[in-house]
Parts: sequence; C-alpha cells; structure tokens
Amino acid sequence: MKKLLVLLLLSSSFYACAQKINRNQLLKDVETLSSDIYEGRKTGSSGNIQAANYIVSRFKNIGLSFYQDSFKHPFTVKTQKGPVIKGTNLIGYIKGRTDHVIIISAHYDHIGITDSLINNGADDNASGVAGLLAMAEYFKKHKPKNTLLFIAFDAEEMGLQGAYAYIKNPVLDGKRIKMIINLDMISHNDKGELYAAGSYKNPEIKSVIKGADKDTGVKILFGHDDPKLGRNDWTMQSDQGPFAQDNIPFIYFGVEDHKDYHKPSDEYQNINADFFYGASNAILNSTIKVDKRLKRIKFNTDSAFQKTLKDKMIMEKDQ
Repeated sequence: MKKLLVLLLLSSSFYACAQKINRNQLLKDVETLSSDIYEGRKTGSSGNIQAANYIVSRFKNIGLSFYQDSFKHPFTVKTQKGPVIKGTNLIGYIKGRTDHVIIISAHYDHIGITDSLINNGADDNASGVAGLLAMAEYFKKHKPKNTLLFIAFDAEEMGLQGAYAYIKNPVLDGKRIKMIINLDMISHNDKGELYAAGSYKNPEIKSVIKGADKDTGVKILFGHDDPKLGRNDWTMQSDQGPFAQDNIPFIYFGVEDHKDYHKPSDEYQNINADFFYGASNAILNSTIKVDKRLKRIKFNTDSAFQKTLKDKMIMEKDQ
C-alpha cells in the first residue's frame, strides 16, 4: 500500500510538471503560424502582417499589458536595394514584484516564397513564438518575481534588424534589462537535444538551470557560444546578438540545423511534436529558475567579450 502511494505521488508530481504548458494550444499555435495563409511570413509581406495580427490576438487573450498604447512597435528595415520595408516588433509584458526585467523573445518572420514555393518555417521560427506564447500563459497565471518582457521580433532573417531596432528605441530603461532568453528553432531534433547557448561568458548559467530538463524527455546541452568556434558560435546568429553586444547576458535555446532548415519542407508535419513539448517545458523550467535566482546570479561584465563580438561581425560582413 505504501509503495502504491509513493508511485501515485511520483506520477502526480510528474503530471503536474508536464501540465505547466498546454500541449494542445502549443501545437495549435505553431501549426497556425506555419500555415500557407501566412505565405512564409517574410517581413513587409501581407502574410507577415497577418501573422503579427494573430500573435497580437494571442497576447490580448493571454492578458499581457502593452507599452505606448499598442503591442505593435513599427520600425524601418534597412535594405541595400529596393523600396523601404516596414517591420513591426510585437511587445507585451507581465509586471513582476521587482523592476528588473527579463526579456523572453522569438522572431516571427521567415523567408517567404522562393521559386514559387512557400517556406512556412514551422521550426524556424513558428516554434519559438509558440513557446513564447506558452510561457506568457504560464507566467500570467503564476506571477513572476521580475518583470517579463515578451518580444516577438520581426526582420530577424534580414540581419537581426528587429532586435537592433529595439536596442535603438527601447520601451523601457535599458539598465533594467538583466537578461534575454531567446527561442529560435526548438521543435525539430531527432536526438532529443536542446542547446542552451550563453554560458561561455557566464558559466553560472549552467548551475542555475541545472535539472530544468528533468522529466521532459529532452536533454539540455551547453555550447555553441565560444567566439573561437567561428560559424558554430551562435551568439550573433539570432536576436540575442545585439543584446550580447550591449553586455546583456543571454540564454539562446535552439537546435542544431537540420535537413529542413530554410527549405519548403520546414512544415508543421515535420516537427517532432513530443520533443517540442518537452523542449518548451524545459525552457519554461529554466526561465522559472532564472526568475527566482536572478538577483543572486553573478554575471561577467568584462567588456572585452563585446569587442570580440563586434570584430566578429565586421569580419563576417567582409567575407
């Protein structure tokens, strides 16, 4: 009888952990955002605008607050040729018990239509946006310690321009931002591996999120954040990059490139649904841990790392 009671308690605790995220809504969001009606969500396109409207509707349903009378924050996209393109970052927040801010981000744009084929970008990055929405739902019901700023960035595929636009025109005092947690490609991996980049400069991140993958079916690995790795260093390969250049600590959650990356085959039916659900829970668990311990985390403020990033960007542009 005692053994049965223990088993019931263990199974109920696992069930409670698994139910932090609504699996059905998570999958519905990624399926919706990667459907043909959004035509690949290329910045400036009608499909991109429709996708932004869907995300805003979800922000409203969740009950996020907004800045400057709107969730939408437009900016101009710089292009070498052609007309000026308008992009739009989508920003909502949940006020915490402190004024410290953690940004939770994911880009919603993709590469649109190529050779008459729609690149729906289910993994890249409808998955990250769906994960962001799931986290917003959780924290709306469980008040965070720190203020959480949820940003769906536009124009990531055009050189992280949405993130740079935010840095240039922030909605709050930049000194309040203590970390950015960025989600980019979190639904497609056959090995059950999810990377958390960002601990090269801030090794304490490893100890903070240790165990966040427990009972999720996913293994969090660390790496892809050493400048000496060249193109295998992901620091500047998604929207955490501009923040890293500003000496803001980051965790970038993502998977390694797969056969469907930036191809029309990056469709909803080709994601790994179980992995995606597990990864989303692992990321949420990690964020809960960071939120609770943020004030006690000792971050590396050495500015030499920023110079390395800027030199790296200049070198890659010249190649």
